[in-house]
Amino acid sequence: MNGAECLLRTLLANGVDTCFMNPGTSEMQFVSALDRVPGMRAVLCLFEGVCSGAADGYARMTRQPAATLLHLGPGLANGLANFHNARKARSPVVGVVGQHSTRHLRHDAPLTADIEALARPVSGFVRTVARAAEIGRDASAAVAAACAAPGQVATLIVPADFSWSEAGEPGSVLPRLPASPPQASSVREAAAILKSGEPAGLMLGGGALLASAFEPAAQLAAAAGVRVFGDRYAGRYQSGGGRAAPPRLPYFPEPAEAALAGLKHLILVESEAPVSFFGYPGRRSELAPEDCAIHVLASVREDGAAALRWLARECGVDTAPPPVPRTPKPEWPGSAALTPGTLGRVLAHLLPDDAIVSEESVSSSEPLLRGLAAAAAHDLLPVSGGAIGQGLPVAVGAAVACPGRKVIALEADGSALYTPQSLWTMARERLDVTVVILANRRYRILEIETRRTGAGEIGPRADEMMDLTRPDLDWVKLSEGLGVEAARAATVSEFAELFRASVGRRGPLLIEAALE
Repeated sequence: MNGAECLLRTLLANGVDTCFMNPGTSEMQFVSALDRVPGMRAVLCLFEGVCSGAADGYARMTRQPAATLLHLGPGLANGLANFHNARKARSPVVGVVGQHSTRHLRHDAPLTADIEALARPVSGFVRTVARAAEIGRDASAAVAAACAAPGQVATLIVPADFSWSEAGEPGSVLPRLPASPPQASSVREAAAILKSGEPAGLMLGGGALLASAFEPAAQLAAAAGVRVFGDRYAGRYQSGGGRAAPPRLPYFPEPAEAALAGLKHLILVESEAPVSFFGYPGRRSELAPEDCAIHVLASVREDGAAALRWLARECGVDTAPPPVPRTPKPEWPGSAALTPGTLGRVLAHLLPDDAIVSEESVSSSEPLLRGLAAAAAHDLLPVSGGAIGQGLPVAVGAAVACPGRKVIALEADGSALYTPQSLWTMARERLDVTVVILANRRYRILEIETRRTGAGEIGPRADEMMDLTRPDLDWVKLSEGLGVEAARAATVSEFAELFRASVGRRGPLLIEAALE
């Protein structure tokens, strides 16, 4: 079989059966092989950043890798921002990138680029296939690398002539390295801290933010007095439905520091020590108090949920009934103005059970998340790496991964403009996604950050760099032009009616929420 068929068969044998792709000439052998090698779901995306973001969303929900297929160095470059987000989310992704044929490379043709150099900053594994006969071996290695705990992007670069050449048999199925068990010494150290009575906190990330870890964390909070927090930028966070989900640290440093104030110990569980999103004049980057000692209960490569269960046993609280959280639903907003706060209150009442929420609402985030905390049980896929344009592609990948669940994309209008091509893929694949565009027609977050960085007042020329009018964006027309039905809501009642209808039907729909 040729190299393209060998690559496809190797991916399938190793459990990779979905590929988000935007191919070009150097990848046509792979595309042709799709008709000869059954089993691979090929999802066409109109921009490479949608491919990489969709693979991220798919991985966040399944903990299994999807593949991406991109065209040469420039194609990879177009996908780098969302590969960056996938890296920060610790998502397993197999990125296949075509390369010029080996004899053509020396001519420095227009699309020639250093693909390995582009891939390294976002990849934990980078390999260029050296011989056609090694495609199967290298593809198996890429899948295994992507799946090694806690998950990473693995980039495989395939010269075009190896795709059309004889390549032999597919690669073998390699074992996947699971998360390591926690260390007894780390558990004993954490238990000693909690028994000491000194103020202590737990910072949960990764798998420790899934519901299986919430009971021991809640037992520790109730019986041992530890304060529990969630890593704001973890890739997946289960919440709502009365689950004892830990509060995520606020975005801005002042409220984050206030939440951590008084701690003498901060114990990390599949998380890094918290820092502010940006550095600000005259402020520390670290959010924990200066005299707070940082400890590791479970590293990002270890099983945080198991570590919490062990810690609860070590502290003698594992048999205590965990407290039942009470998160009352906020008052229905009635005829109030349509704002992020009132929109969040509507979501608290109308979010369907077991929904998946892809959230990139930026300046609207905090009031929306307050509403979601009181909503039905759901999975939240938040901003992870901060590269703008992840929300819509992540929703695509989550919907492909979980076709039986409603996906809600809460998306700022400015951020949505980075990857609007996602809508076309939603329409083509008939994905069950409700997109809510939070239309304030500004880069509102930049107004806030201008003042926070000490840049002074916003003058008329600076204001033009934050203004998204002249002309106004028309998301209904943009969405319909890409194949997704859309409507605009200017009041709470209009939004509630549209949202209620959208979650009661299948298929993609966009609601432009015109915020006041």
